[in-house]
This record gives sequence, structure tokens and C-alpha cells, in this order.
Amino acid sequence: MARAAPWHGEVVSIHIAPKAEDPMRSVRTVRAIAGRGLEGDRYFKAAGTYSDRPGPAREITLIESEAIAAMARDNELAISPGDARRNVVTRGVPLNHLVGQEFLVDRVRLRGIRLCEPCSHLEGLTRRGVLAGLVHRGGLRAQILIGGAIRVGDPIVPADASEARAAAPLTSAEEH
Repeated sequence: MARAAPWHGEVVSIHIAPKAEDPMRSVRTVRAIAGRGLEGDRYFKAAGTYSDRPGPAREITLIESEAIAAMARDNELAISPGDARRNVVTRGVPLNHLVGQEFLVDRVRLRGIRLCEPCSHLEGLTRRGVLAGLVHRGGLRAQILIGGAIRVGDPIVPADASEARAAAPLTSAEEH
């Protein structure tokens, strides 16, 4: 059986909210803390709507920019990336396939925990139709295994692909 082609994605935008139901604020960089979440975000502060249900699936959420665009195309329902209420908007990353998998956002190591299906609470904070528009493409809940800074533009790669690249000798072009 042929292996799937490797993928390489990137961080398109980052969003945090200081407390439950606050509007998401776009930031250029955020600090990811293993076992806690993203500094400044509602779940890091245990001030999120679902903070009474703690666990690694509340540390960081991601959604594909392609999913937001598909909802606009298929459901004629456009929302801004922050309105999806996920922390990190990606491009080129197959998030649904990362449940149980480890991947890196630059040097931050994450493990996909479960899909982040939309709920009626999200639809109540945005607009009617978002729930149906994001079913099975609402993103990924992930655990932060090794923390650090996450920045807009950071590469996102499978953990094993990055480790293999890190172990490879530098070419003369990479040395400079």
C-alpha cells in the first residue's frame, strides 16, 4: 500500500479571547505552554465556556482556512477566520487526519486529540448555518506536548518529517 504524500502547511492566523464569549482577538504570536494552553486565551485562564471540562483537548484548537473557504462556497456563508473561534488557522494541513498524531508548529510539538466539531454555542456566537457549514470540517483539538512560541507564517509539518529533516546534513545553501 502506498504511503500518503507528505504535507507541509503553515499558520495563517492566530486568535485568542480572554474570557468566555469575548470576541476573538487576532495576534501575530502567542506562547504555547504544555499542559496549560495558549497564554492570554480563555482556556489557559480556565475562563472558557467549557472550562468546567478540563483536559488536553482544551489546550489549543486549529481549523483549516480551506474549511472556512469551503463553507463560504458550499453554504454561501462567509465568516472571518477568528469567528470560527479556533486558536490557529492553518493552510495546507489535513487536520482531520491528525487525530492521534504528533505534528510540529515550528518547534512547538502538538498531538491531535479529537475533531473539533461545531456546536450550537458556536452558532449562537456567530450566525445561523455555521454549525451545518462546519460539520466534519470544524478543526482539531490538540494537546501541547512541547511548548514555545507560535507565530503567523510558522511551518506546520508531521513530527516524523521534521525530525528526519533536522537529522539530515545541511546543504551549502542552508549553511548560509
